[in-house]
Amino acid sequence: MVCSSERPEESRSGTTMRTNKRTESKRIRTERSSGNVFADLGLPHPEQELLKSQLTLQIYRLIKARGLKQAEAGKILGIKQPHVSALMRNRSGTFSVERLMEFLTALGQDVEIIVRPARKGHGEMSVVA
Repeated sequence: MVCSSERPEESRSGTTMRTNKRTESKRIRTERSSGNVFADLGLPHPEQELLKSQLTLQIYRLIKARGLKQAEAGKILGIKQPHVSALMRNRSGTFSVERLMEFLTALGQDVEIIVRPARKGHGEMSVVA
């Protein structure tokens, strides 16, 4: 009898062998990440998209930590509930970095921008919370 997790296979000699799907190993091709999924996917303006994602995550955490309903958060942020819903699902595409920073200040956060010489040839943007 063959279990549902096993399947019969024909061997070279014509006899049936059983192999367990759980123990089969398949080669999966992987690549090392650059640290920016948006750059890895080849999307335009990956640094800006990563920054927006990081700001959106902070907004999400603040709304969740306060136990705000989306309609309540919308009133605080000055946007409608469907836009809050999009933010909560990390869909910040329609909002600029500046607008996301305004949302953070509306939620009682200080936003500080620090400019300093880059360690590499090209500077980078990040959010430190």
